[in-house]
Formats: sequence, structure tokens, C-alpha cells
Amino acid sequence: MEAIMSKNLKLNVNGKGYDVEVGTNETLLRVLHEKIGLTGAKIGCESGECGACTVLIDGEPRLSCLTLAVDCEGKKIETIEGLADFESSKLHPIQEAFIENFGFQCGYCTPGFIMVAKAFLDKTRGREFTDEEICEAIAGNLCRCADYISITQSIRAAAEKMRK
Repeated sequence: MEAIMSKNLKLNVNGKGYDVEVGTNETLLRVLHEKIGLTGAKIGCESGECGACTVLIDGEPRLSCLTLAVDCEGKKIETIEGLADFESSKLHPIQEAFIENFGFQCGYCTPGFIMVAKAFLDKTRGREFTDEEICEAIAGNLCRCADYISITQSIRAAAEKMRK
């Protein structure tokens, strides 16, 4: 059996620097939870099937359960915890839209959907898009409560909020 090596990393998560020692086989999801204390990205399937662990890495949605932490050094990582402005107690417009449009039921999948929505809305800012494009953007995320209509409505409402 091969020994697992460890490495000291400097990670940029939600605009803050973290020095962490990680095993070279540790996923970003586990490092976020166990070493940084950010639990917004949910532990779901841990095989890349559900999307509950989605974070943004350099603005792109990534499944943190399949991403090695050692591959994230020097990259900008954004989690659901980084969206709200805690100093002013203001939620991000996407978070507000999900609340206002009931874009969740149990809420377990919601952080992943919100992070995918953020990446999608950042890319489509200023242009019209179709419900098919929304469905394509969220295709890697599963809602076990099957609330996809409310999720799609929430993303549309968030786009409108972000235009203002």
C-alpha cells in the first residue's frame, strides 16, 4: 500500500486566505468541511452524481467531492457562505430569489443549485436566456424533492434582481 503524502496549501476561499495541510488524496469538499469549517457545500453522494457539493473555482461550477484540494492552490474558490454580505446582513440576489420563489423544499440541494445559478447568471448577464438554457445549466444537480419548476423560477427572478 502506498503512503499518502501531505502538502501545505494556501487556499483562497471566499476572498480569505487559508493555510491548510492536506493529504494529496483529500477532496476539496472534505477540506472545506473538516479543515476550514465551511459546511455549506453539502456532502451528498461523493461520486459526482448529485451536485450538492458544487462550489465555484475561478468562476466555474465544480463538484468539490471530485476535486482534489491540491489542485486548487492559486485558484479562487467561492462557496455558498461567500455570497451573502454578513456585515450588512444582506443576502445575495440569488439567495433572495430562492427564498421569495420557494426554490427549495428540504434545502439540502439548495447551495449547489445557487452556486450553479450564480455561474450561469454571471455568464448570461445582460442577455436573455431560455428555460432550456437554465435546465442545461442545472442538469448536474439533483433535487430529491423534485422542485425544478420553483428552482427555474427562482433563477429567472434572480436574473431580474441582478439586472436592477
